[in-house]
Amino acid sequence: MSDSGDGTERITLATLQACKETGRKFSVLTCYDAPTARLMASAGVEILLVGDTAGEVVLGLPRTREVPIEFMVHITAAVRRGAPNAFVMADLPYQCTVDGPAKTVEWCRRFRDETGCDGIKIEVTAAQAALVSAVRDAGIAVVAHLGLLPQSIESPSGYRAQGRDAAGAQRLLTETHQIEEAGASMLLLEAVASETAGEITARTKLPVIGCVSGPRCDGTVVVLHDMLGLGGGHPPRAVKRYENLSELMTRAFRAYVEDIHAGRFPTDEQAIHMHAGEHEKLLRASGAKR
Repeated sequence: MSDSGDGTERITLATLQACKETGRKFSVLTCYDAPTARLMASAGVEILLVGDTAGEVVLGLPRTREVPIEFMVHITAAVRRGAPNAFVMADLPYQCTVDGPAKTVEWCRRFRDETGCDGIKIEVTAAQAALVSAVRDAGIAVVAHLGLLPQSIESPSGYRAQGRDAAGAQRLLTETHQIEEAGASMLLLEAVASETAGEITARTKLPVIGCVSGPRCDGTVVVLHDMLGLGGGHPPRAVKRYENLSELMTRAFRAYVEDIHAGRFPTDEQAIHMHAGEHEKLLRASGAKR
C-alpha cells in the first residue's frame, strides 16, 4: 500500500493480492456518489464498485443494461473524488460492449482516463478471453465478471444460480482458468454455488469477489441499497440488512411535511435577517405601514 500523504493508505491491486495471500477478507460495496464514497472510505471499505445497478436503484430503469454510458462516466468520477484512496472499480455498461472488441477497448480507455478508476469490471465468458487480453494490453486492470451475467439476461426467468452441478462447476473452473490466462487482474463471481466459488477461489491466484456466492471468496460485494434497506420490500435472501433507512428516511420526511403544514419550520431563528434598522428604513421609503 502507498501513502497518499493524508495519513491513509491507497488500496491497490497489490493490496488486494496481499489480502488473498494472507487470508484476510476484503469488503466491497456498490457506490454511486461522492458523499457516500467518502463515508465508505472512512469506514474502511476497500473496494467501491460503481455498478451498472445504478440504472435500477438510482435512475429507476427496469434493467441494468439500459444505464447510459455518460451517466456511468460521471458517477464513477464522482466516487473517485469522494474516495481518492479506495480501489474504485467501474462497471462497463452493456452499450460499451456491442460494437466489437476494438470499440470496447476505446471505452475502457475513456473510463480510465476520465474517471481515474483503478479497474474496470466486464461481464465475460471464455469466448471473450481475447477481449480481456486486449484491455489488459491497453494497460487497464480487468475485473472479469463470471457466473450469472445480468447484462445478457433478457427476462427475469434468466436469473439462475450457476455451478450447482458438477458439470456446471467444471465449466466455470475451465472458464476461470482461461480468463486468468488472458490477463484478468481480479474475478467477480455472481450467483455461483458456494462450493464452486470456493474451488475457484482456492485454485486461482487472482483475488475473487463473491456476489451472492457464499463465504469462501476473498471478498464480498452487495448492493448498497439492499444492505441499507433502501430498495423497499424484503432484501434478497443472500443479503444481510444492516439498517432500514427506508423507515428512518420516511419518518424524517413525514416530520418535515408536518412541520411545514403546522408552521413550525422555518422559524425566525432559522431565518436570515436584515441589519438593525434597515427594515424600518425600507418601510418608510416605500410608504408602507406596519
